[in-house]
Amino acid sequence: MDAFSSFFDSQSRGRWSYDNLKNFHQISPIVQTHLKKVYLTLCCALIASAFGAYLHILWNIGGCLTTFACFGTMIWLLSTPPYQEQTRVSLLLTSAVFEGASVGPLIGLAIHIDPSVLVAAFVGTALAFVCFSGAAMLARRREYLYLGGFLSSGVSMLLWLHFASSIFGVSTALFMTEIYLGLLVFVGYMVVDTQDIIEKAHLGDLDYVKHALTLFTDFVAVFIRILVIMLKNSAQKGEKKRKKRSD
Repeated sequence: MDAFSSFFDSQSRGRWSYDNLKNFHQISPIVQTHLKKVYLTLCCALIASAFGAYLHILWNIGGCLTTFACFGTMIWLLSTPPYQEQTRVSLLLTSAVFEGASVGPLIGLAIHIDPSVLVAAFVGTALAFVCFSGAAMLARRREYLYLGGFLSSGVSMLLWLHFASSIFGVSTALFMTEIYLGLLVFVGYMVVDTQDIIEKAHLGDLDYVKHALTLFTDFVAVFIRILVIMLKNSAQKGEKKRKKRSD
């Protein structure tokens, strides 16, 4: 949160101006080309994920098997040498299809309750991704990398909350705390991972498939949490409307 407040403070001080836009000159042409490949690959992965969700809606294939298959293909991708580029891209897209199928039940629920919520959640996630990734690019190099330690602590807290809910039962308050905390953590990872990718590219790591996978997992994690929050709000509004009609 300190990083986000300092970011908005910098805007209020007038630092968000043409001088900030010139920070793109810190990114070399090679790194800029790398980022274009990363984001193009990310778009392809998101399309593949949407296709996986569509397959679930058609044939109800999403579940534990697709989740394990998603993790399996991710591990396979990370263990494949970078020079096998076509294989790694195929594995990324396959993993995205399995990820979409795994999220399919939640998407199906959103379509059943209110299809507009699904569109709003995706647009909100895309806007957040563009804004925070853009902020990471415009910031000074390595400015937000120190947040990685705090975000790792946040992931640990999420794991403990999930562990507690599995032991003591899932309450609405505990579940929503986990959702909101997870949203903050993964939005923070959007910033940190973007700067980390830029820094690694400056150091010669131009593995765009692995970097696209990193941003893809961030995007999906934020999307799921925004969708859950919006579904809960939509359900509450529906209950209030039904109570008014019954009264």
